Amino acid sequence: MPMVGAGGRALVTGIRGFTGRYVAAELERAGYEVHGLRDGENRVDLLDAVATRRAVSAIRPDVVVHLAAISFVEHDDVEAIYRVNIIGTRNLLAALASGPAIPRAVLLASSANVYGNADVESIDEETPVAPVNDYAVSKLAMEHMSRLWLDKLPVIIARPFNYSGVGQSESFLLPKIVGHYRRRAAVIELGNLDVVRDFSDVRVVAARYRALLASGVPGEVYNICSGRAYSPTEVLELMADITGYRMPVRVNPTYARRNEVRRLSGSRDKLDQATGQLDDIPLVDTLRWMLEVET
Repeated sequence: MPMVGAGGRALVTGIRGFTGRYVAAELERAGYEVHGLRDGENRVDLLDAVATRRAVSAIRPDVVVHLAAISFVEHDDVEAIYRVNIIGTRNLLAALASGPAIPRAVLLASSANVYGNADVESIDEETPVAPVNDYAVSKLAMEHMSRLWLDKLPVIIARPFNYSGVGQSESFLLPKIVGHYRRRAAVIELGNLDVVRDFSDVRVVAARYRALLASGVPGEVYNICSGRAYSPTEVLELMADITGYRMPVRVNPTYARRNEVRRLSGSRDKLDQATGQLDDIPLVDTLRWMLEVET
């Protein structure tokens, strides 16, 4: 067994995913010995409760960041969304609660999609939840289910708004736009142009997660957001300024989501109070980074 890092052992589920890679790197820099969820040489499926319990018992994590989930809103297997996001999380919590040592912090990544079409300019944690798609319903159900474990585990809920960075799939908006500009495509097809989203840099999100492990309050919910929202048209303008290239936009109705959330912009006041004000990365700098670094 290797020497435990200065921060202790960290378990990151979904460590090989887009966000997981950045969270693992952030925790390693902070002195943690970082583990993915493995049973010997095998990666663990959270739907396998026995293998999950065995893996958690072997790792004995001091802190946990639970990222493993189906995170694409338009994923076409609805049953899988509910099984993975709810039952998979329950299996993890059960394993942590029955393990040889209780972690000092368990951070669950939910989603700002649980707020739905909130009738406020800036969404804080007291804004009523009103999910409008299966992904958001599954995340809210996961939050409620996790509260059954609060007497046994120090569970902290994070609700990240949109974020992006190098390595994210082009099925998401910002990588799609950046990819089109990198290729100097003749045209880009998008769905609704009148939606507004709060975008963060994935490196900032990873830093916020790390900070919440140290100072988040069990049982509390924290928005992870920048506090600044952009429409697709504004993002296209930023990319045109960066590249000096302007690209025609074609609205394709097939890309428009059913029950589209029109505005999703958050308040990070509670997060800043808990963790202190961490350095932000402006969206224009995130876009430049994504443009310059091909994956």
